[in-house]
Amino acid sequence: MIDLFSDTQTRPTAGMRDAMARAEVGDEQSDSDPTTLALCERVADLLGQEAGVFMPSGTMCNLVSILVQTRPGDEIIVDDQSHIYNTEAAGSAAIGGVSVMALRTPAGVYTPEAFAAAIRPPARTAPRSALVSIEQTTSFSGGSVWALPDMRRIRDIAHEKGLRAHIDGARLLNAVAATGIAAKDYAEGFDSAWIDLSKGLGCPVGAVLCGTQAFVTEAWRWKYRLGGAMRQSGILAAAGLYALDHHSEQLVRDNAHAALLRDRIAGAPGLAIDAGAAQSNILCFSVEPLGVTAAAFAKACLAQDVRVRAIGAHQIRATTHLEVDEAGILWAAEVIRAEAERLSGRLA
Repeated sequence: MIDLFSDTQTRPTAGMRDAMARAEVGDEQSDSDPTTLALCERVADLLGQEAGVFMPSGTMCNLVSILVQTRPGDEIIVDDQSHIYNTEAAGSAAIGGVSVMALRTPAGVYTPEAFAAAIRPPARTAPRSALVSIEQTTSFSGGSVWALPDMRRIRDIAHEKGLRAHIDGARLLNAVAATGIAAKDYAEGFDSAWIDLSKGLGCPVGAVLCGTQAFVTEAWRWKYRLGGAMRQSGILAAAGLYALDHHSEQLVRDNAHAALLRDRIAGAPGLAIDAGAAQSNILCFSVEPLGVTAAAFAKACLAQDVRVRAIGAHQIRATTHLEVDEAGILWAAEVIRAEAERLSGRLA
């Protein structure tokens, strides 16, 4: 099986499992788990932030960031294809009482001008614009990499207007691998930022949320409210430290594999691929010209041991990761092209 459904499909490598087995542990609740403390310090330094807190998931990082930096009745601003808006079970509304303004974007990236226009002027009848989130890289819209000047301009506009600025960094390190820009340069001046450990880095669980010491203190309060400490979390944190030491270079290969897949299926009949596709480790393309749904196309590929993800009616997403090598990418491309050609012939 060539599994391109998501980079969350990775499993711990033998080296990572060994590091987890050997981890020195304590009790996270009392700040006595040395491996967890080391991971949080490592990621905070990576992002140029004062402190970090280990979370079970990136979804929890986003939710806690919203809960710390807003109050009920506020509004946050995101892109309309973002993870916060589409696949976090409306946690900001259900738990925080916070509404979401989703900006329409072509590839998950909105302009500083669109953001500025979306900030509500103070009014007693309107929600207060309180937080803006940038998803770097984008997810469901195809792994687009935000330009650093745009990120900084949005950050600055937010602060000028009294909003907080947040980075959903689920694949931030894929952006680093694609551009060579350091993670701390991307996160500089943002009020909160996090990286996921369970995607391209290949860990089984976890993410680290970072900000000022005061922010992390409040984030811990919400961590307790949402479920509490993870006790001997060093077993999981050890996987994160191992990944940062041994899997960071893999992200460069993952990005290259997405570009290779794009190049191999480009020109296949009935596949619509945007010019800016595969900027990182995600490739999105449309099968609408073939007259089939994305679900039907994905099912046909799966029958040939290539798993891709149907998003919406006609969009296919393929995500590369450390468990798929170049040979796997070439086979996946063959299957996708062949299926497109078969369906195109049926239309003819």
